[in-house]
Amino acid sequence: MVSMPETYDAAQDLPELPRPWRARVPGYADIDALVALRRLDELQGTGEAHVDPAGIESEVAGQASWTRRQLVAVGPDDVPRAWITVHDRAAGRALVWGYFDRDVPEVDAIATAFYAWAESAAIAMARFRAVETTRLDESPFAGDLRQARWLEQAGYAKRRTWLHMDRPVTAGDAELAPRAGVVVRPVERHENGLPVAADLQVVHRMLETSFQDHFNSYRESFPEFVQRLREDPGHSWDHWWLAYVDEENGAGLVAAGAVVCSVSTDPDGGPGGTYIEYIGVNRAARGRGVAKSLLATVIADAAQRGRNRVGLEVDADSPTSADQLYRSLGWETEYVTESWFKDIDLSD
Repeated sequence: MVSMPETYDAAQDLPELPRPWRARVPGYADIDALVALRRLDELQGTGEAHVDPAGIESEVAGQASWTRRQLVAVGPDDVPRAWITVHDRAAGRALVWGYFDRDVPEVDAIATAFYAWAESAAIAMARFRAVETTRLDESPFAGDLRQARWLEQAGYAKRRTWLHMDRPVTAGDAELAPRAGVVVRPVERHENGLPVAADLQVVHRMLETSFQDHFNSYRESFPEFVQRLREDPGHSWDHWWLAYVDEENGAGLVAAGAVVCSVSTDPDGGPGGTYIEYIGVNRAARGRGVAKSLLATVIADAAQRGRNRVGLEVDADSPTSADQLYRSLGWETEYVTESWFKDIDLSD
């Protein structure tokens, strides 16, 4: 007889909240309220808000919800005023996001209960994967002292700073091209528009090897990598590129790097932009203009599509000084976030 796995019942581990608040799992009907909550969070953190409702829908009731556990706090009107989500990103890694309406008088108690629940959810994810350690990773806006206090009380520690940068795109950028000696091409696709698996595997290998010496690097399986990127409503297979260099020993072109991008919408109905999700260069090929060639390709593609910007995120303390490269090519910092970690040992 085959035993079936137990079904996860979120109602069994709902945290107690101060009255009149209660916790529940969010659903499709909450999307508008959660868009408003996320917009409020961004306004508090950056002074601007660029929330994509399709992204919220994916996280709550779409593909992105399948690897998440999440809760909202509601009052008598049943409208979410706080939201926490725990993403099972990879073995031993859980990303946590907390969004809170600071005007709620009981917000401190709600945040404390939600971060304790998030830790329990992350531990359950780690046990399901049969790993002995896991890392909780939350990314508040820099300067958000209240959320920093909540994280400190929950046992997190600040570990890194991240720059979120934008570069304006003009019509003239459509003429940008890779450097001599570097060939950049989109991943090959079948007649039905789906990508050829071999190219996707090369992209994954390029990024995995490129980030081995970077902060917080971790292994992500190929299926997890592809599925996670496909969860983004802005994902498009024609925004994946591979870079090659010509080996001097006559071996011909060899893979040297890759970039994966998505489409970012404009909340005001403007032309939108391109967002660089990942860019990596094989360590053996560094110093040969591969990164600049990949960036030139992305910028040119954005200009040809009529977009107005290319965005990205970079480690402010990157050992490769990537932020200096981006600044030299026209990127400027729009806002800053931080990485706060809590490492948990489950072996005891």
